[in-house]
Parts: sequence; structure tokens; C-alpha cells
Amino acid sequence: MTLRIAVAGGTGQAGSEAVRAARERGHDVVVLARATGVDLVAGTGAREALDGVDVVIDASGSGPGDDPTEFHEAVTKTLVSVGAAVGVRHLVVLSIVGCDRAATYPLYAGKLAQERETEAGGIPFTIARTTQFHEFAKLMWRVGKRGPLHFAPQMRSQPVAVREVGEHLVDLAEGAPHGHAPEFAGPREESVLEMTRAYARAIGGGPVIPIRMGGDFGRAQRDGSLLPGPHAKHGRQTYAEWISALS
Repeated sequence: MTLRIAVAGGTGQAGSEAVRAARERGHDVVVLARATGVDLVAGTGAREALDGVDVVIDASGSGPGDDPTEFHEAVTKTLVSVGAAVGVRHLVVLSIVGCDRAATYPLYAGKLAQERETEAGGIPFTIARTTQFHEFAKLMWRVGKRGPLHFAPQMRSQPVAVREVGEHLVDLAEGAPHGHAPEFAGPREESVLEMTRAYARAIGGGPVIPIRMGGDFGRAQRDGSLLPGPHAKHGRQTYAEWISALS
């Protein structure tokens, strides 16, 4: 059955992959982003864009300078209030594995707030928690930089291909609301430090120095709290395969 699917954050990393996957399957796709005239924080353009939509995929993300909790609360309130008014039947929300176990970290606190607003919003929903994407190593290389030096945290992860995340979100959008769907992760556990070092080698970069973050979030990075549980679904592409594809 062809659906009209709106993708919040449809120009972003995971959102653009959901847009691609949905269009490849023949669905009618609406991209909700400031670039398309829709500001979900302010609510501008939301009613017109959501008119006639069956399912919303929320893959939105806060930007530099945003408070993640305020951002996700505002976006979710817009989606559930306007969505309910125009007859949206299903809201699929992209979240993060372990966000409830490391909510002192602002990004994770924001995702947990997003989940709570979704649960209270009144539209049947599916919350899709995933692990970090393979591209997380690229992000660490870019942001973990001080002068000529690069740093990466001592962190355990089970990274997943963002293309497969986009496909997973569309799979969920095509089905009935699940509440909390099984977690979605990559095929194997990796060290974020070694992931970042492998990325640096692939692009001809220099050494990466390990850092040990403190507090609850630092402990969660190291003790496995941010890894998927035993009932998680797993993607196919390994991190090594992703790195190989860069060359």
C-alpha cells in the first residue's frame, strides 16, 4: 500500500536515508525541514505540510546552540498537536540506545524528552532506538580536535550503517505502531577509539589520542550501558566494510 510519509529532519543524515528508502518503495514523501519552508520548533508551515499525511518519521536533530531538550520537546509538540488535528495515524521516532541510562548528557536527555512527549502525545507511535552510525567516527575526528591533535573517547559501541537505519525507519512506518520497537544496532561491537583511528588511516590523518570522560556518561560509555540488549535487531554492514568503501 502506498503511504504519504512525512520525514522530519528529512535533509539530515538519517532522515535523508529514510526519504530515499521511502521513495524507492513508491511512497509519497514530504520533507519537513526549514529548507522546505517548515519550522517544527515554531510550527511554521507544519499544518499545510502534514495535511493528508498517513505517517510521520521524526529523524530531526538539534543543531549547534540548541538546547536538545527544548528542541525535541518543541518539535514533538508540533508534530503531535498538528498531526492529531489533520489525522496522522502513526508517529515513528528515531531515538538512541541507552538514552535512558545516560540522561545526564544533553543529547541523551533531549532524546529521552522526545520519547516522553511522543508517549504522551496521543498519536499511535513507534520509538526506534538505534546505536551510533558508522559516521560517528568521522564526527569524532572532526570535533575531537585541539590544534593539530585529535582525540576520541574510550567508548564501546555497536555502530550501524545509516542507510540501514533509514530503511529500518521506513519498515516501521509501513507497519502498525509498536510502542517501543526492538533496538536496532550494527552486527558487532567496536571501540570508538579504534573506529576513529581506522577512519584517520583511511583519510591519511594522524594519530588519535584516547580520552577518558568522567561522570555518569563517561562510565556509561565504558561499561556497556550504551550497547544494545539481547533482543535487538541487527544491520548487515560492518564498520570495516564501511571503512573499505571510503577508499
